[in-house]
Amino acid sequence: MTKFPPPVPPERQPAGIIPEVVLKAEPDDERVWVPMEPNVWFRPLLLNTVGGYWTSLLRVRAAGVVSCHRHPGPVHGYVIKGKWRYLEHDWIATEGSYVFEPPGETHTLVVDEDVEEMITWFMVTGSMLYFDPQGNLVNYTDVFDRIEMCRRHYEKVGLGTDFVNQFIR
Repeated sequence: MTKFPPPVPPERQPAGIIPEVVLKAEPDDERVWVPMEPNVWFRPLLLNTVGGYWTSLLRVRAAGVVSCHRHPGPVHGYVIKGKWRYLEHDWIATEGSYVFEPPGETHTLVVDEDVEEMITWFMVTGSMLYFDPQGNLVNYTDVFDRIEMCRRHYEKVGLGTDFVNQFIR
């Protein structure tokens, strides 16, 4: 049997290191899911204010168009449950699919009628720019907006505004 080395003593950690984040990705408490629009929620995992990115689960429980948007920075995704697609492409992201979206990519996320629930992990760098059907910029979001969305929601559902702090680094 191989012996494991002893754990690294705390004094050997770099000075100023921030705590790691370890959590159950799909929470038992429904209140952790932050509503974005009817039948669409996100669950924050890491809200990095220094790096300007966030990781979260996106959950959709109805068919339809989620949003038309562009990412100025790269995005990574992994489909945990269900499937989704972009109107602008001919591929479908199914359970187990990894998706890389290059900076500048503009697309419209769609969940089809045969999908009861879709959950996808996303890492979004920078911001998301939202467009109307005519291609006009109508809104944007970044990590700071996500933090404020969480604060408002967590206060409303009784978890408190500081509940979001566990996700912020």
